[in-house]
Amino acid sequence: MTVRQLRNHIPISGPARREPADGSESPMRVSLGFEPAWFARRCGVDFSERWHFDPVYRHETLVMMKVALHRAFPTVTYWDVNRADDTWTISGVYGSYFIPQIFGCALRYEADRWPAIVARPAMALAELANLDRAALLAAPIIADLFRQMDEIERRAGKIHGYLNWQGVLNNAFNIFGQTIFVAMADQPELVHKFFDLIADVMIALAHQVQARQRASGFYINQLDVSNCVMNMISPRMYRQFGFPYDQRIAENFESFGVHTCNWNVTPYLVVLRELPKMGYLDMGSGSDLRRARELFPAARRAVMYSPVKLQDAALDEIENDLRKIRAELAPCDIVMADVQATTTDARVNEFLHLCRTLEL
Repeated sequence: MTVRQLRNHIPISGPARREPADGSESPMRVSLGFEPAWFARRCGVDFSERWHFDPVYRHETLVMMKVALHRAFPTVTYWDVNRADDTWTISGVYGSYFIPQIFGCALRYEADRWPAIVARPAMALAELANLDRAALLAAPIIADLFRQMDEIERRAGKIHGYLNWQGVLNNAFNIFGQTIFVAMADQPELVHKFFDLIADVMIALAHQVQARQRASGFYINQLDVSNCVMNMISPRMYRQFGFPYDQRIAENFESFGVHTCNWNVTPYLVVLRELPKMGYLDMGSGSDLRRARELFPAARRAVMYSPVKLQDAALDEIENDLRKIRAELAPCDIVMADVQATTTDARVNEFLHLCRTLEL
């Protein structure tokens, strides 16, 4: 089986996603991203409802933001100011909460932050697990997404973008709250029914959205999952409650990968290795990086670097971290996401220079 690699991709002002690797990736490729406040302060962008629901306004602001990024970090090649198709995009839309909205979650949009969930559906787990799949796939937020895609195609042709689907476990946590972990012990059959419904909705909707994008000329056939709360359960529980759904998702798309956030992924490596089509895996720097490289030789690996450490640590300490990553995990991505608005451009450029130097 051919594994189609994915690399980390951080949409301008959006939460991190993944995109197809093309073979040009360097051994210490930096995937750089900034919190919305960075752009709000420098470019005056308002990230409230209009940014997420008006593709024209979003395009106009992305053009400005790309210019600001290119000016501040001229050595970064993936912000091409002469390219327009990537600013007519669905990347970043609704933040990380497209699927939770389908299940009835309400979001708060703010001028300088990503959207946040402010209300969950007032339903018991049994009610959520028995929601009608067809009714969920007719949710108003889905109609809005397709409206936006229609407008993007009219104005630009290709419907660019990587929607943030999250993963089954993340979505269940976001929809039902932390009580989902108790339910795994007390109501396992009901949890599986709920997870099965979430996976069904994710797969069906991703197929619809991506088919629409492919028809416009933007090729996409992937569903990479975000398992940020995986470390809230044991590897044994992940095998029982997470693995079956990640496996089903992987089998339904050409490319697949797993984001585990800035956690120690080591205890989960053996079970994650059993997933098919593993083209991407990221982890925290405290993970057993050598073991990850050994177990996932065909995947594009990535390590998350702390934005707080980037801003506050001595440069020598950062260099030592990067040398360790180079020796133990490379070739890999360095995911430098959520750079704070208070971090200086000079520090970011120093980080980029260190990574380039280590590639030689």
